[in-house]
Order: sequence, then C-alpha cells, then structure tokens
Amino acid sequence: MDRREAIYADPDMKGAALVRWKYQSYLRDYLACVRSLDDNIGRLQDYLEESGLAENTVFIYSSDQGFYLGEHGWFDKRFMYDESYRTPLMVRWPGVVEAGSVNSDLVSNLDFAQTFLEIAGVPATDAMQGASLLPILKGSTPDDWRDTHYYHYYEYPGWHMVQRHEGVYDGRYKLIHFYDLDEWELIDRETDPHELHNQFHNAAYDSVKARLQAALAELKAKYAVPGGIPAPRVGVDPMRYYSSQRKLLESLNP
Repeated sequence: MDRREAIYADPDMKGAALVRWKYQSYLRDYLACVRSLDDNIGRLQDYLEESGLAENTVFIYSSDQGFYLGEHGWFDKRFMYDESYRTPLMVRWPGVVEAGSVNSDLVSNLDFAQTFLEIAGVPATDAMQGASLLPILKGSTPDDWRDTHYYHYYEYPGWHMVQRHEGVYDGRYKLIHFYDLDEWELIDRETDPHELHNQFHNAAYDSVKARLQAALAELKAKYAVPGGIPAPRVGVDPMRYYSSQRKLLESLNP
C-alpha cells in the first residue's frame, strides 16, 4: 500500500478533512500531468531540432477544455467561463508563421480538420463546419471571418451534474443560456474579467443582449443544432449522485 492509499484508508481521515485531502490530491495530480506534458513537448521539440526536421514540420499544440483550480469555487471544467472555455493554440511553422506573433481572432477546434487538409493540399467536404486557419497563420485574416463563437454543453444528467447550456461569445461579451432552466447570463469581460456579475437584467446592456441573442439563433441554425432532451446516461442516478455531492459540500461549510 502506497502513502496515498494509506491516507485514503485511514479511519481517522473523514469528513471535511477527507474531502480537502481528496481535492488537494486531485489537483496535484492534475498539475503534475501538466508539468509532465510540458516537459515531454520540450523533448519532442528538441528531437525535431536535433534531427533536422524542425524546419520542415508544422507543430500545432492545443488541448481539451481548460480546467478550474478553485475559480468560481470549482474544479474540473464544462462551464462557459473563461478558465474552461479558452484552450491553448500554439503553432510553429518556420517560414510561414511569424515567430512570437499573437493573433486574437475567434477560432474553434472545428477549424482544425480543414486547416490540416488545406496544409496537405486535400479539399474539405461541404459537410465540415469549421474554416481553415491557413490564411490567419499566414498573417491575413479573411474579411468574412467569424465575429462570434458558439458553445454548447449537453451532457446532463450525468456524473458531472452540469446543467446543459449554450452560448455565444464575441471577444468581449458572453451570453449563456441554461436552456432546461431558462436561465440566462450576460457577462462583460472588459469590466468583469473574473466573470462574477450577470448583466442580463441590466437595462444598460439591452442592445448587447439583443445582438447576441440574434447571433445565438443564427449560429444554432448554421450548425443545425438539434433540439430535444437526450435520455439519461445508463447506470447514472443523477439525484442520488447530486445528494451525495451536496452532503460533501455541506461538510466543508457546516
């Protein structure tokens, strides 16, 4: 039995102390994973340099969603707040992408496949919903590039117990709709970078709200977003799971 197993099995480790230990253990594992990934990306880059392949390789780094490390009182991800909404996208392409350059256009992981196809000289199909990033990588953003980005989280009920929601982002404002509950959030990231204040019912933002609601409807139509409520995941009792999680939270805040 290793040290962590011994702590977990300790009969005196219970209640709030056990929950806190689990949380710290989980996040340390996460951060160790990030460090290991960073180290090994460095090893790969070193190999490309040493083997003479770096000048003939397009190196693209991205990831799954981001991750909360306590922001908003959470860990994990799934919500549309920036910690889990934004993802890294770094590209090294000698002779094409200017070293050290930064671009702030709204891009999506939907764009990756078309980008790879165009780099390889292979035509994309009309069924694909993204757009090639090749012009942006070359330093020239197309005039018709997107000015809003669509987001959708639909896995509910399930273990993560995050209500289904969708939203749209224009680089400053986020409009989020928890549609099963018909609850809305409007966030102004310029005045509220930590995304703590909902401006949806603030009359000063009525024009922004109307513009983003129209953009949301337009993007849903563009991507043919299906309606309907999916069946619960097999083997998951969401109410029982939620009840157990609530008891754990209450033990932390008696």
